Amino acid sequence: MTNIFLKKISLAFVTLGAVASLAACGNVGETSKGSDGDAAGKTEISIFQFKVEFKDQFEALAKKYEEENPDIKINIETVGGGSDYGAALKSKFSSGNEPNIFNIGGPEDVNMWLDSLTDLSDTEAAKQALDGTLTGATKDDKVLGLPYNIEGYGILYNKEIFEEAGIDATTITTLADLEKAAETLEKQKAELGIEAPFALAAKEQWITGLHSANAFLNAEFNNDVMQAFESKEVAFEYGDAFKKYIDWMNKYSVQPANSLDYSQQIEQLFANGKVAMTQQGNWVYPTIEGIDETLANEKIGLLPIPIDGVVEGKIPVGVPMYWGVNSNGSEEEIQAAKDFLDYLYTSEEGKQIVLEDFKFVPAYQGYDTDKISDPLSKDVYTYYTEGNTTGWVFMGYPAGWGEQSLGAEIQKYVAGDASWEEVISTVQKKWAEERK
Repeated sequence: MTNIFLKKISLAFVTLGAVASLAACGNVGETSKGSDGDAAGKTEISIFQFKVEFKDQFEALAKKYEEENPDIKINIETVGGGSDYGAALKSKFSSGNEPNIFNIGGPEDVNMWLDSLTDLSDTEAAKQALDGTLTGATKDDKVLGLPYNIEGYGILYNKEIFEEAGIDATTITTLADLEKAAETLEKQKAELGIEAPFALAAKEQWITGLHSANAFLNAEFNNDVMQAFESKEVAFEYGDAFKKYIDWMNKYSVQPANSLDYSQQIEQLFANGKVAMTQQGNWVYPTIEGIDETLANEKIGLLPIPIDGVVEGKIPVGVPMYWGVNSNGSEEEIQAAKDFLDYLYTSEEGKQIVLEDFKFVPAYQGYDTDKISDPLSKDVYTYYTEGNTTGWVFMGYPAGWGEQSLGAEIQKYVAGDASWEEVISTVQKKWAEERK
């Protein structure tokens, strides 16, 4: 995997996901009898993670690690999907059940959790991280988080439905092209057996306020998460194009869009062939594979989110989040957490699992990227090796702004309860207030 691309993009990170606690005690640094009845005295690592898509595979890896390291007990709790990971993480810390390993995003999260983050510069994983992937979690020359993986997103489409409708996906480069494809699908809904051309999961504020918006604000902030992080205001330079994109998704979506959550979007609609398109990324592959293996492996493609005349033929690619290690734990717990993360990303066994079971595009050196197995991850890998990518700036937004302000206002717009001008004005003011 080349590093050149990663030097060109700004990487940002999503804080969405998960909670872990010690089996019988509440505080970091204590050990106790494990939930499976093991004798006291083991070093326990509690992991609080958000990524629901690889929950089962991650827990299986932890069990394997325990078998190979009988003095270690790992407790994992996953809170993601439609749940607010950031709020759950704060609640976990407030309760005294601080996890040993937890997820952080970019600069905003690093500042928020600075007093609870261990310097991971001495880990083998940090040394093997690809150039650029540590930027968003590095402060004062200290590596405070290790990247999960590399991910990309755009418009997922069902190749079989497109073919039946007579749509050539290779010709779609602009929003006008997407509009034309959606019109074709709309006219043939009955024959194709679909409910609608698209599924806009507007109930999930991260989908619209973080991912949709990023495609347009990324152009404004020149692919630079730190520029977004340091900006005192947001101009919405490409706000008209953003409006057209939201309008297009909503017009051709299963309704009411504000009622569609992640599960309905992917599990009920897209994975069951009830819609031909939806906005998501390569992380959804395991979920779709679990429902329809043939669809997942043979019939899914990934299209860009275009800004006509400005950005076409490219998808946003970046690091979704980091693993942080709690500095409030005991020395034994901190070292055990570091050892586990090194095993995950730098051992031969861990690397195989990362590629083949987690279906990750690795953010580290030493991987055989020819073994990237799922087609969505291959698409992401192809886009960035060919240089057809933009960055992720959404974790340079003020804390909570993307979901709680922009995502919430987009819901009002989709419902007809606010004009686009009101949406932009409201979120611009909120951005400025947060950056005072």
